[in-house]
Amino acid sequence: MVLMDDNQEKIHALFQKHGVFIKVNKESKIFLEGERAKEIYYIKTGAISISQETESGKELTVRICGPDSIIGEGSLFCNLTYHAMTAKVLEPSTLYVLSRKSLEQLLLEQPSLMVEYLKWLQTENLKHQSRLRDLVLNGKKGALFSTLIRLSNTYGKVLESGTIFIDFPLTNSEIASLCATSREMINRMLNDLKKHNILSFEKGYITIHDLQFLKDEIACESCPLQICRID
Repeated sequence: MVLMDDNQEKIHALFQKHGVFIKVNKESKIFLEGERAKEIYYIKTGAISISQETESGKELTVRICGPDSIIGEGSLFCNLTYHAMTAKVLEPSTLYVLSRKSLEQLLLEQPSLMVEYLKWLQTENLKHQSRLRDLVLNGKKGALFSTLIRLSNTYGKVLESGTIFIDFPLTNSEIASLCATSREMINRMLNDLKKHNILSFEKGYITIHDLQFLKDEIACESCPLQICRID
């Protein structure tokens, strides 16, 4: 969940005023799937993946969250709740940590912020539904194409040539986790897209040359940008 407007900035302020500032190293785990959910986290800098292990033991990455995102947010106002996913640090990061009970009390004292928080949760639900729909209905190719579109909407920078540079490095294994498939399958599909000049990649960075091709291939419904994201 990424926060942006005035009310959302006030929630940032709640974390900065009442939370604990921490630094975490790459590969650290913020929380684990199945652990008691006691705290909410606001990402100041860095990148953190939110993933879940499937029944077959594969890792499915649901989100890649950057600055101004909140993670662990779904546990508010539940008497007893557990994390459904694992949060892993992708690069050195800084966060503000606020206990679930403290944030609940602060939101109860400010109803307007409570309403904003509920709106964000609804947006998060729509994002997750959209991602799962693409993974289930569009096959492996559709999963990759929709993931590339979401990455471009979240981390993309439009260059003078009109191409889109995804300013976030990812290994093929990490992309495979986002698509719920194997690294070998991703290797083949990315190389095929490169062969047809749909995209190029160098040192983990992807540049998309023909975004419309990706959209046409999966009959993209042009969802609002706040829904079609990877964070």
